Amino acid sequence: MKIYGDIQSGNCYKIKLLTAFLGINHDWIAVDILAGDTKTPSFIAKNPAAKIPLLELDDGRTLSESNAILNYLANDTALLPVDKFDLAKVLQWQFFEQYSHEPYIAVARFIAKYLGLPDEKRAEYDDKQAGGHKALKVMESQLAKTAFLVGDNMTIADISLYGYTHVADEGGFDLAGYPAIVEWIDRIKNTKNYLAMK
Repeated sequence: MKIYGDIQSGNCYKIKLLTAFLGINHDWIAVDILAGDTKTPSFIAKNPAAKIPLLELDDGRTLSESNAILNYLANDTALLPVDKFDLAKVLQWQFFEQYSHEPYIAVARFIAKYLGLPDEKRAEYDDKQAGGHKALKVMESQLAKTAFLVGDNMTIADISLYGYTHVADEGGFDLAGYPAIVEWIDRIKNTKNYLAMK
């Protein structure tokens, strides 16, 4: 299989991290969104949404949206629960990641890291801070009770949220006030076959 992505993107990195944890063989195709790589006719033919990450299977079928890819690749593994309620909790955290976390923390990081925090984006960057901290407080509340987001074992819910949370400081979010999140980050970093964002 092929995975198209940018390892510095949290949404792409979480796919790469999952493949490391599960030992999934794949070809990683580096994509530069700032250079317009996702706007080429050949890429749009694979994903009309012109976004990464993108999974391309051996038979040519493609799958986009990072959490959909995580669910596909983690199926029938210990990282995706079979219990109906636990599975729904994984999905709950993944929806939270995309709607309540990523739009603030990832966007603030993109403005700072990818765009260099230009003056014309400063107000948008500042506006993302409150929403990002609100999301971090929700995570902190859960992780103060359980080792991982859905109980005592890591699932793809953790991988989904880890992608941007562990580099939240690059978007202006100081994690020092979130001790349970810091401990959770360390637990994931100390998991066998962990792969750092490069």
